[in-house]
Amino acid sequence: MNCAPACHACESSARRCTGHSRLIGQRGRLSNGTDVFRRPQPLQQRGLGLHRVKLPHQADVVLGTTTAPEDFIASIPTAARSVSDLDYLQELLAIQQCEGPLKVAFIGTRNMGVTHQKLVEILSYAYVSAGNHIYTSGSIGTNAAVIRGALRAASPDKLTVILPQSMRRQPAESQELLVQVANVIEMPENNDMSLLEASRLCNQKIISQVQQVICFAFHDSRLLLETCHQAKDQRKIVTLFYLD
Repeated sequence: MNCAPACHACESSARRCTGHSRLIGQRGRLSNGTDVFRRPQPLQQRGLGLHRVKLPHQADVVLGTTTAPEDFIASIPTAARSVSDLDYLQELLAIQQCEGPLKVAFIGTRNMGVTHQKLVEILSYAYVSAGNHIYTSGSIGTNAAVIRGALRAASPDKLTVILPQSMRRQPAESQELLVQVANVIEMPENNDMSLLEASRLCNQKIISQVQQVICFAFHDSRLLLETCHQAKDQRKIVTLFYLD
């Protein structure tokens, strides 16, 4: 960087390095032609008050307002209110402002590799350790990883497993894990259905119990994607992870 006879590192002079001026402050010139530089004032001294600005809450961003979200909902004219939209806003606010535990559904593919299962297990463990209640089903793959993680958290009351059919219709590998779960809900009335149809009803029951849905799927996982769409229609908060 080229500078005149003095910059911060040079001997004192009336002229300063123009390169360093960008870092030091604003450049000006006196009537006698001498270049001078002013150090920038702190934001507090400029009267901007940016140090006191409160960043908007995530719910504020979604609602498109910086006012209190509850006041925003109350301000909507009754005639213009959509019941489903207001339910969604209230659900979102409850989640954003909730200081207590959430009810979260974990659903996903049976065809999950060991590495992904380990990640799901860690995520499930973290959710339960934070006091959240997890709902899942009982198949191998995603569900098994969720159950293992939740059991590691040693909070049996924070895990509920809903089966698409009766316990005896589950694979032996799943039954070995399920006997460790305190809260298992069976659906023996679906025993005469195909596993696909029974799983569809099971997923619907799971998402009806929760505020948030976390799903692990492939782009061709038709039943899981269908479940996610249903959850969105019910104004649930859906997080979808694609594995392909």
